[in-house]
Amino acid sequence: MELTGQQFGYVSDLLRREAAIVLSPGKEYLVESRLRPLARQTGHASIGELLNVAQSPNGAAVAVRKRIVESLTINETSWFRDREPFAALTDVVLPQILGESPTRPVRIWSAASSSGQEPYSIAIQLDKALPPGRDYQILATDLSTEMVARSSAGRYNQLEINRGLPAGDLVKYFQRAGADWQVSDKLRRKITFQQLNLSQPLPAMQPFDVVFLRNVLIYFSPETKRQILARIRKVLRPGGWLQLGAAETTVGIDAAFERVPVGRTAIYRASSANLLPVKEVTAC
Repeated sequence: MELTGQQFGYVSDLLRREAAIVLSPGKEYLVESRLRPLARQTGHASIGELLNVAQSPNGAAVAVRKRIVESLTINETSWFRDREPFAALTDVVLPQILGESPTRPVRIWSAASSSGQEPYSIAIQLDKALPPGRDYQILATDLSTEMVARSSAGRYNQLEINRGLPAGDLVKYFQRAGADWQVSDKLRRKITFQQLNLSQPLPAMQPFDVVFLRNVLIYFSPETKRQILARIRKVLRPGGWLQLGAAETTVGIDAAFERVPVGRTAIYRASSANLLPVKEVTAC
């Protein structure tokens, strides 16, 4: 193993300080797999050399530490990942939103957008599901400035396209860009991309109808999870919806969310008085 115990301890502490993410022992392989390519990209002969620069007093250390944190917080993603959350959006959430307010734009936040497949998948879903003339707005954020830039560009290679994008959606919402594929301007205009650290207080935001926060809470301590969920509630409309990953829940963490089963998954609704009840959906 290339990474020493002391080096792993330094990386774990850096990730906890900068992103509030808990990197438990046993994840040395993950750190190595992410930092080895970064060392090559930044011209360092080894991970050890990269970490020496990160801990040095010179001005380059800050930028290197930022790259280390970003490299360890980038998650694998795909189009319409897991499918069930997108079916829940169409079958349960959107009808409820449209029934409660038939005119205002639907606002959705993709809170860990990685390389952009999730917010663009949401945009495709809304474009197809919303009635004609009903507008929507999507905010897509990520800790990594590199991922925010990639997402905003909306350009994907064939291998990335092949990971879950239906052929019909490719034809309708993408154009050829050399050997790659470019997301249509129609979708890109609906999405705002920006860098944001979920472990820090949120900037001023207009309220959202839905927040997608999938496969993010699993990396945080229980206290940080509570803090993040409390911040999310403050930017949700009364009765707004929260979509978590399959291994995540608000149960036992934040009692202000109601769990709503939908087929093989569940969504969470911010508690509010005088809301119409939501019937459990047994199949998507």
